[in-house]
Amino acid sequence: MSNEKKLTEADLRRAGIRWCMSVNGYNYETQLAPSVVFAEAEALKKIYGDDDEAYRKSLENAARYFNATPPVAGILLGAGLAMEDQNGNDALEAVQDLKVGLMGSISGIGDALIWIMIPTIFGSIAAYMGQEGNPAGALIFMATMFVCSLCLKVKSWSWGYNFGTQLITTLADKIAALSEAMGVLGLTVVGALIPSVVKLHTPLAITVGEVSFSLQEQLFDKILVGFLPVVATVIVYRLLKKKVSTNMIILGIIVFSLLGAALGFLG
Repeated sequence: MSNEKKLTEADLRRAGIRWCMSVNGYNYETQLAPSVVFAEAEALKKIYGDDDEAYRKSLENAARYFNATPPVAGILLGAGLAMEDQNGNDALEAVQDLKVGLMGSISGIGDALIWIMIPTIFGSIAAYMGQEGNPAGALIFMATMFVCSLCLKVKSWSWGYNFGTQLITTLADKIAALSEAMGVLGLTVVGALIPSVVKLHTPLAITVGEVSFSLQEQLFDKILVGFLPVVATVIVYRLLKKKVSTNMIILGIIVFSLLGAALGFLG
């Protein structure tokens, strides 16, 4: 097997596109392995050329167990292609060891970034802008998720192929710190949006003689800013943690709001 690499950026881009097309090819025995075979078939054929036996062995290896967060899985798969492009069938066991050993770490990074931080931040912003009647938030959210879920799936193959295991192992060493940082950032953004998104206030006032003290205007708005929205959010969060049905929570909010408006303790 020649050490001269045969795959080009176009080949890697094509593999990434095929990965996007087949990423739902999932089964309970080998997980995403069928999608890996479909995505890599053309690239592997170019690597092995007329050596059908070597090509068959490579496809069989690609059909072994694999499961990683799809938008970043191409980093691992691209690195595997680079190893085969350089060493052929001699690299098959190393390729599988690479995938099995690091797909958990790469998934941790992908989940923290793609499925937690980015949707939380941009989804919250989109919801707030939508409440204000601005459709731009929804468009920004859709564009962001398009880049994350499609463009990143394609580009990650090139990253993995060009940077190989160095990029993966560097990120894997920092997975704990990265996950914690993403969680803190996401919670900070959501926490800051609570007073703006959750609308809850009370017209109740305490009257002593001729003096009237408005709870909302003179206490909550001046001393405990955002107190009622935070309390409501905490209650809903606790109910969700206790596995209360989301539909029941929504129904409860509707009933509480109607009663509050009827009895006068909610504005």
